[in-house]
Amino acid sequence: MTHRVDERRRFRLIASLSAVAVVAVGTATVALAAKDGEPAPVRAFVSIDEVAANVVNPKVQQGGTSGMFTVDCGTNENGKFSADNPVAQPGLKHGAQHVHDFVGNLSISADSTDESLEDSDTTCTNGDRSSYFWPVVRINPKANVSSSGSSPDKLKETGGGEIACPSVKDRLPAVPQQARDEVNRNLELLDKQVTEASDRVARNENPGDPNFVNNAILGPLRSKRVATLDRIAIAIGRSAKKPNLTSLVECDLRFGHGGAGHGDHNQAPRKFSGQAQAQAQGGKDDSATPTIKCPSVRGELPGVPDQAVDEVDRNLALLDKQIAEANQRLVTTKGQGGPNFINNAILGPLKDKRLATLDRIAISIGRNAQRPQGLERLAPCGLNEDGNGGNNNGGADTPPPLAAPSGKDLELVGNNGKIVRPAQVKIEYRGNATSKVTAMPKFLKMITGDAKPTSRGPANARTTWTCGGFEDRLSDKYVICPNGSKVMRVHDFPGCWDGQNTDSANHRDHVAFPDKRSGACPKGFKAIPQLRISISYNIPKDVQEKGQYQLDAFPEENHNPFSDHNDFANVNSEQTMAQIVKCVNEGRRCR
Repeated sequence: MTHRVDERRRFRLIASLSAVAVVAVGTATVALAAKDGEPAPVRAFVSIDEVAANVVNPKVQQGGTSGMFTVDCGTNENGKFSADNPVAQPGLKHGAQHVHDFVGNLSISADSTDESLEDSDTTCTNGDRSSYFWPVVRINPKANVSSSGSSPDKLKETGGGEIACPSVKDRLPAVPQQARDEVNRNLELLDKQVTEASDRVARNENPGDPNFVNNAILGPLRSKRVATLDRIAIAIGRSAKKPNLTSLVECDLRFGHGGAGHGDHNQAPRKFSGQAQAQAQGGKDDSATPTIKCPSVRGELPGVPDQAVDEVDRNLALLDKQIAEANQRLVTTKGQGGPNFINNAILGPLKDKRLATLDRIAISIGRNAQRPQGLERLAPCGLNEDGNGGNNNGGADTPPPLAAPSGKDLELVGNNGKIVRPAQVKIEYRGNATSKVTAMPKFLKMITGDAKPTSRGPANARTTWTCGGFEDRLSDKYVICPNGSKVMRVHDFPGCWDGQNTDSANHRDHVAFPDKRSGACPKGFKAIPQLRISISYNIPKDVQEKGQYQLDAFPEENHNPFSDHNDFANVNSEQTMAQIVKCVNEGRRCR
């Protein structure tokens, strides 16, 4: 039995031991993680010399492809940090409970739509508007100074676990009048399903089985939501374009909301004082870029007459675009202007645009039905500081909002220390060993790795850690590198696509990894350019040896290095994707 296997089992054992304690606080709550998150212990670090070569590169066969297209999107020089995960948790502000580095798309947030992503600017030199994001790495001088690692005693009292699902009501298109009642019934059913699942979590029916919540609660909840969301889509589709609600299926347990109080995501957003704006803007490296927080419009509209559906949808998309443009401006003007710059140059103009757009929506509906009153109250926006926490479906049962990153080091929920800016980020689109690749569809979403291998199991987790010059081996532990060698993370994404879907209920089933030995895609999947993101860091040798660098993670993971992951949303233009495919299939090296 290798030391590496022992370490994985230790992390799983923590979940098993901690699942025993249960606390009920309004919503379903389970004590599973240390309140502040424990640092990864020294035994979670390994010298790269002790890691055997384990990377298998399948031999390129006749008909296979060996080309590579490299994209330069920078190293997050703009300081676009966020605890949002727009791929895995759309609509949940700060849902990751850890901070991500973002490169590429400048406007992306938890509230982004495909259309708003396409309208964004980008940090990529070739104009690629895709979004690439991953958890930051920090140096924490306090880690492993005294006793380290987690223990059952430390895991008994925590911020608790709550069922959290993406908001549905706030992400629907215009709902036709004929479908309004049926849609409302199913939205209420979504609330009921989450309440029932939360009650089962609170009862802790099988405390000895760490997989019980996943298999007996979250799994059935997913199946119920698939059916209910399909009924909503069918109801809308009878009179308008049928929406794709797949990305809103997946629910999860979340922990340690950071003490933020209950909030109403439709309350009038708070404008920032000069001091608060200065803190929000900060210096180049001293703060997270804030994001725009606007009241929901979709959830406030009545049933829309058939004659007005298209016009209302166009204006709802315009509202999304206006928010995306404001988010982008927050990134590109960070640190500029005086104390009132955000209010005067961004929030003020945004309010004026929203007033005009909301008026057009009201007029459009009013031509064939009673004109909705009071939409103007939804025009003012503010900045996301505390987040809205996401909803079960936009209904009454709203979990407490998750805390936003705070302070100059953007700390939250046990993720402490100074963020390390990558020294290099290499983004590569690669070939397939057995066949030509076909174009990725625009807006394809993909995840590699698993942010929660402790609580969900290791099936989707991937080894990613290595050192410069040692890329023939990857470790599931943090690595200690020789002098002159950079700490690296290598993230390979799925390279096979089902040919139909840009997302799936669990954000994984629509794509697959090639066979490790042959490189062939599974039956029913076709090869696409396989994305690889390699991230390098200059981390002092003594910090490595002391075990004082760590990955941002969910609180229950305690900085488990095996929880490393990366997310991607493809917003390449069709022309750029065609160039990528041509380059890869011709066996060339392109930029």
